[in-house]
Amino acid sequence: MRNIKVENTEFIETTEEAVELATQYILEKVVGQTSFPDCLHIALATINRADYLVSWNFKHIVNVQRIRGFNAINIKNGYKQLEIPSPRDFMTYEDNN
Repeated sequence: MRNIKVENTEFIETTEEAVELATQYILEKVVGQTSFPDCLHIALATINRADYLVSWNFKHIVNVQRIRGFNAINIKNGYKQLEIPSPRDFMTYEDNN
């Protein structure tokens, strides 16, 4: 498994900006209204300029169509694209031969 260095650990507070971005994901039908907590998670990662948001949530987050939708809205609002892989994408396997 790849080692991931966490340089600064901090808690991120929910802001009005994040709520508005999360709401926009829903209004533009990337996901349904019941997925607001997932949208807020993505919005917070986007606004705080995370490079990756790693998730096991394949239904609402780690889904190619949804990732395209989230990123289209991010770009439209002046944010960078967010990489959204599963933890499997960070795993490496060594050949023992």
